[in-house]
Parts: sequence; C-alpha cells; structure tokens
Amino acid sequence: MHTIAHRIGGHDVIGPHDGRGPIFNPATGEQERNVAFANAETVNLAVADSVRAAALWAKSSLSARTEVLFQFRALVASHAQQLAEVVANEHGKVVADGLGEVARGLENVEFACGLGEHLKGSFAHEVATGVDVSSLHAPLGVVVGITPFNFPVMVPLWMAANAIACGNAFLLKPSEKDPSAALLLADLWEQAGLPAGVFNVLHGDRTVVEQLVTHDDVAAISFVGSTPVAKHLYETGTRYGKRVQALGGAKNHMVVLADADVDVAADAAVSAAFGSSGERCMAISVVVCVEPVGDALVEAIASRTQQLVVGPASDPAAQMGPLISREHHAFVDNLVTDAAKSGATLRVDGRTCSVAGHEDGYFFGPTVVDGVTTTMGVYQREVFGPVLSVVRVATFDEAVALINANPYGNGTAIFTRDGGAARTFVNRVTVGMVGVNVPIPVPVASFSFGGWKDSLFGSHHMYGPDGFSFFTRTKVTTTRWPDPATSSVDLGFPRTR
Repeated sequence: MHTIAHRIGGHDVIGPHDGRGPIFNPATGEQERNVAFANAETVNLAVADSVRAAALWAKSSLSARTEVLFQFRALVASHAQQLAEVVANEHGKVVADGLGEVARGLENVEFACGLGEHLKGSFAHEVATGVDVSSLHAPLGVVVGITPFNFPVMVPLWMAANAIACGNAFLLKPSEKDPSAALLLADLWEQAGLPAGVFNVLHGDRTVVEQLVTHDDVAAISFVGSTPVAKHLYETGTRYGKRVQALGGAKNHMVVLADADVDVAADAAVSAAFGSSGERCMAISVVVCVEPVGDALVEAIASRTQQLVVGPASDPAAQMGPLISREHHAFVDNLVTDAAKSGATLRVDGRTCSVAGHEDGYFFGPTVVDGVTTTMGVYQREVFGPVLSVVRVATFDEAVALINANPYGNGTAIFTRDGGAARTFVNRVTVGMVGVNVPIPVPVASFSFGGWKDSLFGSHHMYGPDGFSFFTRTKVTTTRWPDPATSSVDLGFPRTR
C-alpha cells in the first residue's frame, strides 16, 4: 500500500524510523493508503532544512517574492479542479465544496500578492536635529502551520501565503486524515519558483505537533482546530517563547426574528448547517427562533432537507458527502440520540442515512433537532456534523443573552428586516464575526478572520492585515547624520549652567 511521504527541501522523504498512519476513503470506509508519521529525527531534519531556507528567503527582494506569489496564484487557479478532487477523495466533501474551498484560499493568495504595500514600514524625518527614525517589518524565521482536516487547501493558504510573502519559511503539518492536498500545494509552490525548503510538509500525529511546538528553531505556530488543543498549544508554545495564534472551536448561533423572511432564513439555515456535512468551524449549528417564528421556520427548514442529496463525491448529483471518520460518525450519532432521550424532538433524523453501494461509508443525513435546551450535549458540544439544533426564546434580549453566555465566540448571524434591531445585535453580541442576513460571515481576505472567547487564543486573527502582523516583527532604527561642519555629539542630556 502506497505511503505518502514528507516533502523536505524539495524531496519526498520517509525517515527510516518513521511510523505509519492509515488514510481511509470516507465514502467507502476502506483504507486506500498510508501516510508517514515523522519521528524526532525526521522532525529535526525538516526544521533544519526550513532554517536553511528561511535565511536565504529573508534576503529575497519584495519584487522576487511578488513574482512567486503571482505565479502561485495562477497555478492554484489552473489546478482548482485537481485540488478539489484530491480533497473530495480523502475528506469526502463533494467537488463543488472543494472548489469553493480553493476559491476562498485564492482570495488570500491574492491579498498576499500585494506584499509590497503590506510590508511598507514607516519613516519620520528630523525627529530631532539631524535624527531620523524608521521602522521595518522583519520576518520571524521558521513558522509552523498546523491545519485541520476539514479545509486541507483553504486553511494552509490562509497561513502560508502571508507567511511566505513576509519572508519566512513555512513548515506545514496537515491533518493526517487527508494529507495529499498539502503535497499538491508543495508541487505548485515549486512550479511557481519558490526556493526549495521555503514550503516544507511534515506529516504526523500529536507527537509531531508537540515536537514542533517546543522546538528551539521554530519561531511561531499558527493553528486551527478544536478548542482544547488550541488552548494547549497556545499555553505550551508561549511558554517556550513562541508567537502563537490558535483558533479553536465554535458554536455558531443564527437568530431569526419574527419579522424575517422565513423562506430566506430557511434557505440560509439549510445551506449554512449542512454544507460540507456541517464540518465547518463557521457552520450554523444553532437556530435561535424568537417566537412566534419557530413553527413556520422549523417546517420550512425540514421541508428543504428532504431535497438534499447525500452521496459520494463521485456522484455529480450529491450535495452532501460523508463525515471524516467512523469515530466521528459515532460521536455525532451519540449526541443526537442523547438529545432525543433528553426530550428534544427529532424533526428530521439523519442517523439511518444509507447510500446504495456505499453502505460502509460514513454518511450521516441532515438532522434537525427541535426543542433543544442549553443543558443538552448537542448544544454544549461542537457537533461538527450535519445537525441543526433549534432553540426557542421569547424575546430578542433572551437571544442575545443566550449567545453571550456561550463559551464560544466564533461566528453568529441575525435575520431580520429591522435595521435598528440588527445594529443593536452587532453592538451587543460578544462574537468576533457577525452576519446580518448573512449566515456564514467569513470575512473577505482584506479583513482578518477570528473569533472571541474560547474560539481564539492569541492576540492575532487569521489572514488579512493581522496575518502580516503575526508573521513579522517590527524593527525601529534611529539614525543620526550630523552636519559635516560639526563633529560634536549631543545626546540630549540636561546641562548645568
């Protein structure tokens, strides 16, 4: 069985003592290949090569970096279909979702192409007699990206494009569940003219992550994943003197007021809850109905789920693929079952979903759970599956209080025709990304992505302006060029008469 190798210094590498991890096709449940799990020796090899590459790349001109970024952007665009198909095979999402992922990643590459503007420093002339002050944005060195299984193209592009534009070497540790897209990205960087080693790929599990986070030659860690891991990596990395941005989990609420267009809100809820089988950190997982809109909205959502086609990515008609693994399928199933036992109503039950010819695949149908309370596990946990919980409240204030009491603060949305209510919601809600009649408020690349509370650990958001700030540090130079006619040095100390 084929084993996927690391990419170090432009070469495929499998260390003599590396372990192996299985890669399954979620649509069939069958193992299709292995991936190498780096041991300490291979980790050190990869970091050392990144150190070498970082020293050279940091000296490259902004015009040379810009040329590489533009070439890379063109290559990603021309290989979008191939990237989407690789993702579909290992992750399970349908190809249309994969193409959407590539498109959102491309936005960030395009933003990074403007690196000449983003990396401009500042200059102050004659702050004192003959004294000027300037600042510049210096690269950090070796930066590590640890990315999740649900967006194996988009999230690496969120990180790598900015990191490389800033003059760093980027070492990617993709999810071991779907690592092939990372190697295709490495191929495209190489074709774009990026020097070997500036983008390396290292595979592995938690052991590899721990080694990278504590490695002396790693300057920064960028992470997207679950909240417990994000918190651990942030605490560990900062303790070892690293710069860390760690994006965690989410519990995104969509508030629907009584004056909202029910059809528009229902369409939005179905798309945002069940797209990519709910395996999105920005998926809507809770609809908060401000009565009396609940019955009409739940009926509209339930009727729309009957039209969704669940199937493998190889089926052109499929709109929802399988979940990532058998273990995750069982996790989602247990949460839905417990909610039903606790008094919730399964308005739509996707637990018995089966796809002909793919009976061993990890398919879970769209599920709508009505009457959910905050004490239920399906509300408290990040489900990360095609499960939409419905919570009913009596007032707008109660809806806002519900969201603000939740430990997560990634994304939220409100559907209403009332501009005043929407403005109040935006101002009062303690969430980092807010949509008004927009169910998934992921910012465009010129703004930064990031939540509040337990959804983000660190002071920097992802990509956009914050991305360039995170991957550089400021150096300020004070310069004095005295008049040739004078040779005295005046340091500005007080003088006695």
